[in-house]
Amino acid sequence: MKFSDRILNINPSATIAVGAKAKALKAQGFPVLSMSVGEPDFTSPECANKAGIEAIKRGESHYTLNNGIKELRDAVSAYYNKRFGLSYKPTQIFISTGAKAALYESFGVLVNPGDEVIIFTPAWVSYKEIIKSFGGKPVMVDTLSTNFLPTKEAIEAVITPNTKGILINSPQNPTGAVYPRDTLLMIAEVVREHDLWVISDDIYERLVYEPHSFLTLLQIAPDLYDQVIMINGASKSYAMTGWRIGYAVGPEDAIKMINKFASHITSNASSIAQWAALGAVENGDDDVQYMLTEFTKRRTKILDLLSEMPYIQVREPEGAFYVLVDIRNCPISDDMIFATQLLEKKYVAAVPGTAFDAPGYVRFSYASSMDTVVECMKRLKEFLEEME
Repeated sequence: MKFSDRILNINPSATIAVGAKAKALKAQGFPVLSMSVGEPDFTSPECANKAGIEAIKRGESHYTLNNGIKELRDAVSAYYNKRFGLSYKPTQIFISTGAKAALYESFGVLVNPGDEVIIFTPAWVSYKEIIKSFGGKPVMVDTLSTNFLPTKEAIEAVITPNTKGILINSPQNPTGAVYPRDTLLMIAEVVREHDLWVISDDIYERLVYEPHSFLTLLQIAPDLYDQVIMINGASKSYAMTGWRIGYAVGPEDAIKMINKFASHITSNASSIAQWAALGAVENGDDDVQYMLTEFTKRRTKILDLLSEMPYIQVREPEGAFYVLVDIRNCPISDDMIFATQLLEKKYVAAVPGTAFDAPGYVRFSYASSMDTVVECMKRLKEFLEEME
């Protein structure tokens, strides 16, 4: 069978691949612990579960509008107004089968073959693969030497007549960096100067640690309202990964195109999951705060434990639930070999930085329990000390 160039040009997800290998070893009886997947270990909020159950009992098991139930779009609209002071009508919101689908459909309506899209690396593994799937060219701007924040000089150096857009992800996966006002002002300036569009992946925006705070690009550059699509969802903030609910929020003409595109891919997101997400958006604030408090404790613990280890360096994450560890001074400095041996020798699953365009780094997710964090760090320390 001959496969399309499109699929042959796409690399598989490294995070999913690591998770699958870890599960395979665990199934064989090995004491595997995973810090590879960005999935909160909390159960979904009770308000979400209750809303989902009530929807099942009401018989809400049919197709919804392609762009999602109006009740959820109304709630998302109210959320953006209350949290960010941004005004969006329900027709400017598209409910998708997870935030990843919202990203895919957004790029699908914006990217033509040959179009260039700027991505700040280290970056989540799927961004460039999605862009490539539409014939676009992901253009990487490295931030490893600038404290995980892009500079105007670095962006300007890669802009060409084919540059069409910029992708923003803050809080950032895999670094945990949160873009400050000055960085967002700089990006806004570049967007104006070159008439670019922006896709802003804000999926971790509720998971920011004091004294830091999250800002949307539009809060500091409202004039770009018609050039920005924001991606968000229920997976990370509400621990609803399996429900698969995301949303795209943006200019009405863009959302109409996303709706049109999605009508030939997934149609509507799960009806029951939409009602559950409505319960979370309307009543889940206390659950979010509880999870953020727990993530804060885990963040403090993992940073304390990492500070005691030889060879490595770590920049404190400001948001999300990842630590990107610099292993370039280790006897094993190849991150692919490092991650493989850590899994095979100490049964700890982590993701090599090469997957995020950050060779010489390894990402650990502290979305797992405190006990798992402590035990994994114990094994990591042993692994590092055995290199001496």
